[in-house]
Amino acid sequence: MALVNTQNIGKGILDVISRSRGYCGIFKYFLRNIHVFRIAPIRLVLYKQVYFTGIEALNKVALIGMLIGIVIITQITNLVGLNAVLIGKILIWTVVRELGPLFAAIIIIARSGTAIASELGSMKVNREIEGLRIMGIDPMDYLIVPRVLGITISVFILTFYFQIMAIAGALAFTSIFIDVPFLQHLKSIFSALSLFEVIVSLLKSLVFGLLISIISCYQGLGVKSSITEIPQAATRAVMQSLFFVFIFDGIITFVAFV
Repeated sequence: MALVNTQNIGKGILDVISRSRGYCGIFKYFLRNIHVFRIAPIRLVLYKQVYFTGIEALNKVALIGMLIGIVIITQITNLVGLNAVLIGKILIWTVVRELGPLFAAIIIIARSGTAIASELGSMKVNREIEGLRIMGIDPMDYLIVPRVLGITISVFILTFYFQIMAIAGALAFTSIFIDVPFLQHLKSIFSALSLFEVIVSLLKSLVFGLLISIISCYQGLGVKSSITEIPQAATRAVMQSLFFVFIFDGIITFVAFV
């Protein structure tokens, strides 16, 4: 039993090392070949990715953001009363520091991470990627680079959008139902908000976007020859994206605020 456990642990460690090398390889390739966006067909792939990942998700992000803001402001007022200064600080701490980047990343993982892994896996099984190579098109340039940039841009934008909608929903709720002046809460939020917190939040969104896109592309390309591998690749893309997003969220938060 001990031998079996040791073998399983060793295999798991080797798998983690192999995946990490693959993720780093895609990231390095992306940085070295970002100039391919000068090519019109690749720009078109980028625009389509931003539209699917970012623009089509705006309504869902707005609704979720407003609901989250209402829930947070309700709990805060129940705990601390109508202290506008303290409410503003807690709202900034929860929405800007943590929930904005995390919720935007989770929405993108659910919508686009699975879609990219499944799409690339299907192209791999149907030999469409080989067809691109035969036509003289580098699949990494045409398929991977625009997807990595497109998802990263989308997470960046959606994070900012989520934060605005969450704060706006919270302020509107307190103004209508709790009878707290809108401008009073708005002033308290701006007084509690610092440029450093905004920069850290947007840095998280960029890191999360890179992680989601790279992991999803890697898992999609990892599909070999069977169509039954496609849902497995999509599941691995979701789970590993969530894992790394939470890991890096903790690291960035610790370095920035502890």
